[in-house]
Amino acid sequence: MDWFVLCVKRKNEIKIAQQLESNGFEVYCPTITILKQWSDRKKKVETPLISTYIFIKIKDKERNKVFEVPGVLKYLFYLGAPAKVPNKEITILKDFLKGSVLVSNVEAIQIGDNHTIASGPLKGKNGVVKEINNHRMQLVLKELGVIVTLTNITTN
Repeated sequence: MDWFVLCVKRKNEIKIAQQLESNGFEVYCPTITILKQWSDRKKKVETPLISTYIFIKIKDKERNKVFEVPGVLKYLFYLGAPAKVPNKEITILKDFLKGSVLVSNVEAIQIGDNHTIASGPLKGKNGVVKEINNHRMQLVLKELGVIVTLTNITTN
């Protein structure tokens, strides 16, 4: 079975993933916890890492069954066929979100520079520096088609 990318209604990713799981499908909705600030309080909220997309591992002949769940819009297509994601990439994403700390030294790094991730699940991946500040750096990883934020960066 292959992993496919499903496009779903915005702000319903987690709920739709749970409904698909209860229907017997293997689903992955990568999430992160963010700190939301309201006028009277702060709260940690779990939010999808990739808005409007979830991953589903399903056989080709069962692909149409997902449309029985309200909020599932369509499959993401690439070159005229449903986009397939290798198991390896899903594993990398899961490992990345387990909380592995990515540490990098930002000395002499500037926006636009090429940078190689030194540790963590994406160790050895190359990217272009998009943004940098005291505690984080954003890298565009063209190979994976994503922007990664490295946190807990050490500075000299």
